[in-house]
Amino acid sequence: MATILIVSGSPSQDAPTAVLLRHVSVVLNSLGHEVHQLSVRDLPTVALLSADLLDPAIRNAMDLVDRADGVVVASPVYRAAYSGLVQSLLNLLAKTALTGKVVLPLANGGSQGHLVAIDYALRPLLSARGATNVVPGHFVLDAEVHDNISTTVSNELDLAVRRFANAVAERPGLATAS
Repeated sequence: MATILIVSGSPSQDAPTAVLLRHVSVVLNSLGHEVHQLSVRDLPTVALLSADLLDPAIRNAMDLVDRADGVVVASPVYRAAYSGLVQSLLNLLAKTALTGKVVLPLANGGSQGHLVAIDYALRPLLSARGATNVVPGHFVLDAEVHDNISTTVSNELDLAVRRFANAVAERPGLATAS
């Protein structure tokens, strides 16, 4: 069993990003992983933006990242860029914070044109924090997400999550740690 951190960079708790992450969490739990949630919007704004690493909530967020074997980073895409909340959280991390972790970038947005944000915006940001094992990301159109997701979206998302889970399971040191 691996420890997985799911990071939501959505400014809204009822947005498509939240629906996607609920589904991701269910899949990862069904695979036997210990799943922790981190919604960046719930962190204290002043502490987040001023990089107050002594703030208890910020310290807890950093500890969650440190303890994770795998990290799912999800963000809505606005104008071909990830949310400022994702940027703010990742700015707090050490340059090696994601080294040795498997990372799955997820994004949702209003048009297929936003798909490029995963590879041209989010992936480089994750790499700048030491992520070397970034599995192929997954993008979902907002129009395909309501209170739940369609079977097609579910199947595609499940495939991405299972690929991520397999990469986490193959991570050096995980088998000996269990």
